[in-house]
Formats: sequence, C-alpha cells, structure tokens
Amino acid sequence: MKFKTVLQSILPFFCVACSNQISTTPDYAEYVNPFIGTDFTGNTYPGAQVPFGMVQLSPDNGLPGWDRIAGYFYPDSTIAGFSHTHLSGTGAGDLYDISFMPVTIPYKEKGDTLGIYSKFSHKDEQASAGYYRVLLADYGINVELTATERCGVQRYTFPESDAAIFLNLKKSMNWDATEDSYIEKIDSVTIQGYRYSDGWARKQKVYFCTRFSKPFDKMTLNTSPIEKDGTQTGKGIVARFDYKTKENEQITVTTALSGVSMEGARKNLMAEAPDNNFDTYLQEAKNRWNKELAKIQIDTPSEKDKTIFYTALYHSMIAPTIYCDTDGAYYGPDKQIHKTDGWTNYSTFSLWDTYRAAHPLFTYTQPERTNDMVKSFLAFYEQNGRLPVWNFYGSETDMMIGYHAVAVIADAYLKGIGDFDAKKALEACVTTANLDNYRGIGLYKQKGYIPYDIVDPHNSDNWSLSKTLEYAFDDYCIAKMAEKMGEKDIAETFYKRAQNYKNVYNPVTTFMQPRDSKGDFITPFKAEEYTQHICESNAWQYFWSVQHDINGLIALTGGQDRFAQKLDSMFTYTPEANNDLPIFSTGMIGQYAHGNEPGHHVSYLFNKIGQPEKTQKYVTTIMNKLYTDQPDGLCGNEDCGQMSAWYVFSAMGFYPVNPVSGQYEIGSPLFPKTELHLANGKTFTVIAHNVNKENIYIQSVLLNGKAYDKSFITHEQIMSGATLELTMGNKPGNIWYKE
Repeated sequence: MKFKTVLQSILPFFCVACSNQISTTPDYAEYVNPFIGTDFTGNTYPGAQVPFGMVQLSPDNGLPGWDRIAGYFYPDSTIAGFSHTHLSGTGAGDLYDISFMPVTIPYKEKGDTLGIYSKFSHKDEQASAGYYRVLLADYGINVELTATERCGVQRYTFPESDAAIFLNLKKSMNWDATEDSYIEKIDSVTIQGYRYSDGWARKQKVYFCTRFSKPFDKMTLNTSPIEKDGTQTGKGIVARFDYKTKENEQITVTTALSGVSMEGARKNLMAEAPDNNFDTYLQEAKNRWNKELAKIQIDTPSEKDKTIFYTALYHSMIAPTIYCDTDGAYYGPDKQIHKTDGWTNYSTFSLWDTYRAAHPLFTYTQPERTNDMVKSFLAFYEQNGRLPVWNFYGSETDMMIGYHAVAVIADAYLKGIGDFDAKKALEACVTTANLDNYRGIGLYKQKGYIPYDIVDPHNSDNWSLSKTLEYAFDDYCIAKMAEKMGEKDIAETFYKRAQNYKNVYNPVTTFMQPRDSKGDFITPFKAEEYTQHICESNAWQYFWSVQHDINGLIALTGGQDRFAQKLDSMFTYTPEANNDLPIFSTGMIGQYAHGNEPGHHVSYLFNKIGQPEKTQKYVTTIMNKLYTDQPDGLCGNEDCGQMSAWYVFSAMGFYPVNPVSGQYEIGSPLFPKTELHLANGKTFTVIAHNVNKENIYIQSVLLNGKAYDKSFITHEQIMSGATLELTMGNKPGNIWYKE
C-alpha cells in the first residue's frame, strides 16, 4: 500500500502560505510509511511527530491490551481519541495523555473502557512523516494531525451539524492510571490544565495549554472523584466544547505540553505555534523530517526498499524524546524543577535495547543530540544518584537490566563527540557500577556473577544470568573510557570485571548457565527453555552476549571449529512445532530470535571465524524476510528505534557488534550505492556492484580504491569520508579469512 502526503489529501483546498514554502530538499519523507509496525508485534503508532519530538500525537483505538501498547492496533476498527503522548514499540503500556475526540451530535459511547468512539476504515486513512489523517465514519469528520517539537496540531473538517470536541483527562489505559486532572478556561479560545498519573512513569505530570481556532459556544466540565485504596487522590475531568458547524468548516486545535507547569505549556505554545495555520506547521514538520532523512541517501530502483529503509530511519528517530520546555526548564527524577544551560534535555531511553545500534547510529546522524543525551544522563545522575536504566517523564522505571547508559557515554567519549564533562561522566559510570544494593551488583562484585538463588528485593524478575553478562559488557565500556582518560587503576579494575562472563560458562553443557550462591550450576538445565534466570531469552540466545570479547568467547568454547558448530546450530536448531514460545521470541531462525534485542549482533559473528559468507547469507535473509512495507512489517517490538536501527546499519552494509569498539563488521549491503552524510561535511560511501536479491555475497573489497583485507571498517575510516567498494555475486567469494 502506498501512503501519500497531505498534498494528496481528500481536502479540496490548500493553503497559499504552504505553497510558498516548498523546500528544495528531496522529499525523502514521502517514502515513510508510519503504519509499518502497527500490526503483529511491532507496537508502533501511525501519528504525527517531528524528529525526537516531545509530542507524539496519534489515534487511540480506545481499548487496552498488549497489542495496543502504542494506543493503536492496525486490525482494530474504532478510534476513541487522539492523545499527545505515546511510546514506540516498548511492550509497556503508558502515556496516552491529553486526549481529544471530535464528534457530531448524537455521538456514540460504549462503556467506560471504550468510551466515546467512532468507526473508521483504512481506506479513509493516510500517514506520512509528520502527518496523519483519518475520516471518523460515524460523524463524517476528517481529522488531520501534525506536530512541532512540543505542540500537537489537529485540524477537524466538520459536516454541517451540532458538533462537540471532547477532552478526556480521566481515561487511562494499560499500565497508566489517572490520579488527578484540572482544566480552566483562559478566554473564548484558550484552556489550560494538567493530568497527573501513575504507572510505568511514576508520578507523571503533564501540563497543557490548548488554543481553538474558533471560539466554542459552550464549555461543560464533567468531574468525578478518583480513588485509590479507598482514598480520593483527585478528580477525573472530561471537558466538552460545543459548536454549530457548517459544511466543510474547519477548526484547528493546537496543544502545547510541558512537564513543568501550565505557564511553561503556554510559553511553548507561543514559541512554537503562535497561530492556527495547520499547513505551515505541517510543512515545517515535513522539512524537519527531510533534513534528517537526507543524511543517508540510498540509490536503488526498488520503491519498496526505499519505503522500508526510510521508514526504518524514521522509526530510529522517534525516541529518545525532548523533555524540556523552550526555556530549558524540565522536571527531574528528584521531583524538582531544573533548567538546562544551552543544551536540550532528553528522556525516553530504552537503553537495554538502543545501546546496541540506535545510539551508535546517532553518533553519525545526530552527534549534537548525542552530546545533549549524555548531558541528560549526567543531570539524571546528579538528581537521582545513578545513571538511568530506562527513564522517561522525570521517572526511572527500572525496566530491563544493565547500566547501559555507560555504553552510550563511553562510545561518545571514545569518538570525541561533544563537550560534556568527561570526568563527571566517568564518575557517574563508576558510581552506578558500584551500587552494591542495586540489582545484585554487590554480589556480582563479590562472586564475579549473580547467584540465582538469592532474592533481590529491588528486582522480582531475577534474571541473574543475563545481569551477569550485561554488567560484564558495561564494565568493559567503563574500562575503555578510563584507559583513554589515563585512569589506569579504574581501567584495570573494570577490565577484570569485564571477564566475569567466564564465571557463568559451564564447559559440561557448553552454555552460559545460572549458578547458585555455592557456585553450583543449576540443574536440570535445557538451553532452549525460557526461565526466570534469563531476561526475555533462553540460554541459546544469551550465550553470545559477550560483544566485548568475542575472541575470548571463541577460546572458552574450545576454538574456532567448536564455536562455528555452535553458531551454525544457533540458526538451524529449530524449536519443536508444538513449543509454546513467549511473545518476545519472534522472527525465529532456528534459535535466533530477531524480534528481541540480545541476538541482534549474532549473525555478524561468522565474520570472526572465517565464514563471512554465512554472515552475508543470514543478514540478507533477515532484511528481506523480516522487514516489509506492510503494517506487520516488523517481526518484534520496535523498542524505541533499535529494531529499525539494526536494519539501517545492515542495509548500509555494516553493523556495530561491539558498540564501543569503533569497529563495524561488514555484512551485505542492500543497495548499489549508499551515502552517509556526516556532520564534519564529509560523506562515507558504500558501493555494491551487481547487488540484487540473488547477488548477496561479497566477491572483492576495495577501500578508497585499494584492496582491503579486513572484515570490518573503523570509525576513523567512516569519518574520513572513505569509499567502501564491494563487488557482489551469487556465490560465496574468497575474502578475508579464507585460505
């Protein structure tokens, strides 16, 4: 299905101001299909947002459930509001703040769960980068959405009717629960208020200011008490704004958000959306997306591949999200108001996922934002006593494991990005890695692994084996950073800790295996089983989580031949047909689960044992079969950009197996030519002669016109604007480690 831009909308007129702002930038945004990932397990949303925007204005189907974590599920047929905050493919349901719904009278309402709603058809729905449109079939109302960084802009086209616009601050879904809300009228077209909630984001506060393009005839508030454990916590408010509309009359509703105050929301509204010109903001949003998408230019005759690639690049820039007002004020994890000093505060860090590929991608496409993200980490550390694990809206969710902010910090430092305080950054990393009472770190330091039989009061999931492996990688990151800074003692300590992965290797089973506090490996043990000791994976999938020391892992396994056998088995040992696999084990190739992040580097490990043709085979299989241009085109949770960042790197032809190594393993590029335009003004180019769906194997490699004999490229080579030239064929080539 080809989704067009607003310029091909059903609306019969266009703004003159919009036509005067035509950008000379190529329209890469036209290839973005935000519906990709809204079906199956992708958990994405199709609504409007600018790159890394604080506002994610998108339709909600109105029903709870895992399939509707992002508010929207493609197979559904109802819309029950357009809310301003959403999570992209997280698997955890929260937000859906400040939800509007236009109707004609009488309107449809069904129970407390769905509420006021309308039917809709995908035939009357469109989306592109920064734009969403749908016809509410029950009311004949055409709804269009766009956004600025901190504002959502809605345009409703009404029939001739008695009409109303509802603002529901009471309703909540999934993990989210409203605790209090407030609305007040400022004038005939302006309201402000807030919604407080508790859920995954603890004690979340969202303030808003909304301006209507036409005075409402009447404003009615329906208020009901909200109780928790028998005590009233606040009020749930639903506001109704009445209108008499003419045929094709348009009303624009512009809403600014703030995590600080209603005054902050008003300032954001005036700074970013001072008037009601929807088309102006739409063009600005589109221009923002084109600027970012143009940083990677691909040359391919396949329109389908362009859609998949540029949608993946788009999805990689949905999160992290801006989390401060235009004046720099933001709400911190210490529940106090803070203010930045010339930098932008960011939130929504799904670090267990995104440290693997999304953040390494940002070091090339978003170096300035990377600098600000590190500064956001350091501010969070100062206010919370440790670096974030999975934070958003001024709250630490403690979701997932590891202390992977250190990987992002170390990668930025080692690449010389930004002007953040390196000494403070190292201090934050070391402090976080030494919190003895947090998630088994004390036991990890004491024993060199986390025992599975000691209950952690701070984490009910256990995940002892996975924690050990993730901590070891993070420790390596700290060691690398400390070594470059000349902090030899710190480097030595953490290089030693980085070897702790060896302490959970069982030579009898040849797997990483949970151990108890006495040092005994768990029995019985089956590597294909999913247990509480391994985070969202089994022992097959977590075995390879030693990205920092693949050579050490090869030696531990018994050498290259044994390692090769095990790696082959990873992709060929298929689960039994009657196995009840967990929801995160999707995109399966043997035991490899591309739908979940721990294995994302594994297909590239064949390079390390002289079998690059298998890397080329599997990465192209994954790209061609597990990423499509359809709503079910993602085989697993998008996870704030990681699923798509894997594709972006892999389609270019290389991938960061070890995200802080400065080395990128070469895979198999999808396109005849790819240009990565860098902030230093240079362009890194990948040329793949003869590449197509059959010619996936590299026959020869040139770097800057000279024969190249390594299976990886380096950060320095990329930043120099080098040209990597590959000749492709339909049979394995004799390259690199081959004798």
